[in-house]
Amino acid sequence: MGSYCTSGKDQFDNLEKHTQWGIDVLEKYIKFVKERTEIEISYAKQLRNLSKKYQPKKNSKEEDEYKYTSCKAFLATLNEMNDYAGQHEVVSENMTSQITAELTRFVQELKQERKLNFHDGRKAQQNIETSWKQLEASKRRFERDCKEADRAQQYFEKMDADINVTKADVEKARQQAQIRHQMADDSKGEYSSILQKFNHEQHEHYHTHIPNIFQKIQQMEEKRIVRIGECMKTYAEVDRQVIPIIVKCLDGITKAAESIDQKNDSQLVIEAFKSGFEPPGDIDFEDFTQPMKRTVSESSLSNSRWDGKSEPKPGSKSKGKLWPFIKKNKGGGPEDFSNLPPEQRRKKLQQKVDELNKDVQKEMDQRDALTKMKDVYIKNPQMGDAASVDHKLAELGQNMEKLRLEAQKFEGWLAEVEGRLPVRTEQTRRQSGMYDTQNTSAVNNCVQDRESPDGSYTEDQSQESEMKVPVTEFDDEFDDEEPLPTIGTCKALYTFEGQNEGTISVTEGEMLYVIEEDKGDGWTRIRRNEDEEGYVPTSYVEVYLDKNAKDS
Repeated sequence: MGSYCTSGKDQFDNLEKHTQWGIDVLEKYIKFVKERTEIEISYAKQLRNLSKKYQPKKNSKEEDEYKYTSCKAFLATLNEMNDYAGQHEVVSENMTSQITAELTRFVQELKQERKLNFHDGRKAQQNIETSWKQLEASKRRFERDCKEADRAQQYFEKMDADINVTKADVEKARQQAQIRHQMADDSKGEYSSILQKFNHEQHEHYHTHIPNIFQKIQQMEEKRIVRIGECMKTYAEVDRQVIPIIVKCLDGITKAAESIDQKNDSQLVIEAFKSGFEPPGDIDFEDFTQPMKRTVSESSLSNSRWDGKSEPKPGSKSKGKLWPFIKKNKGGGPEDFSNLPPEQRRKKLQQKVDELNKDVQKEMDQRDALTKMKDVYIKNPQMGDAASVDHKLAELGQNMEKLRLEAQKFEGWLAEVEGRLPVRTEQTRRQSGMYDTQNTSAVNNCVQDRESPDGSYTEDQSQESEMKVPVTEFDDEFDDEEPLPTIGTCKALYTFEGQNEGTISVTEGEMLYVIEEDKGDGWTRIRRNEDEEGYVPTSYVEVYLDKNAKDS
């Protein structure tokens, strides 16, 4: 194998440039990994924000939606995505600690080592250059002394051959020549000594010092190359380490998707919106060609039904009212929820009973706590006056009694509904789908009394409890009430022909006011102007509720 010391003796400057390039490569890789970690952190943050954005809001309608398996699966997907984001944070943390931080420290050490090696190299070069200069100076001096000695010798010989020169001048020239020869001999010895020394130093420089320095630089450079390779392996390994957990997250999403049960969701919808009504039966044919042959019962029914009111004109539309269009009392409906379908009413009553029982239990817990406090005060009078608790205990007792009476009232209504849910008899099948607060036998007995002269079914409930009034009186009372305030606006998505009483016709694209939200029955109450209001199917309109209405 080749080495720097054999292939680059005179390439010291090139090696210096190359090693600096190597450090630049390391710093470039550090920057690359750092930017990758920033991307991972940013991506994880965006994923967490996305998961948080679509999480169901507490105490909102969205929480109710998550009883469906499809919504549960979506919630599981959000949670898994949150964990998925966490793995990207792990990737960022591990790359920062295992690559960026370590490699940055290594680069600093490498720079110091490189600086030291090249300092030694520069110093060695300066030493050999200094020795070379000394050798050159000694050589020039020896050459000069030799020339001076030769000239002195020639001058002496000239003087010695001239008969006109005195003996003293000849002697003086001879001595000068000897001095010059001695100086030449001294310079020769010095030059020889310096030359031997330089040759030794040069040999050491090129065969020991510089090769050692080059070897250190080579080792330093190879160490850099190995280190960047190790970092690249770590880069891949950090990603590989989180793959099993990411796979688990994806498996969790798949498992959640496989848990979706369309039958279960459909059943929940049925349970939530079933009304308990029986579908209406067939409508009998009425022969208007023989109006005089009507039965006495029908005539008497017509008279009693329209007593005090004008007779409906023949051929006019029947205004048989269906349950969804019953106008509600001001203030949100009757206390016993009698304005709701049987099944919905039962759920509301059950909910109210549960709430009252919880309140009773809460009062009982407070009473028990106060009773214990009173016992402590009796045993330890210094801690407090036992008589001061009596007033609160009496107040709790009164509250509990009120709540029990209230619960009994609602339990009575609940028992009444549960014992009176529609029974599939021939007569109930003939009902028009209206809600009747009487029990099944009472409904069966009064079906004929509720038939209008033209054979349709109305909501005349004059035989019910005092809380109910005939429809005509109820309408009059309703007309006298102040109009409900608007809670928003809506846009008609489709044209709806409101042919039943209590409904209102709308045209596609029309803008109207919303005065009552959908209460779960599929109908929304709207208003066109002061005189025109009624119900439309919720699916026929797009509702925009005011913010205040939403908050309330």
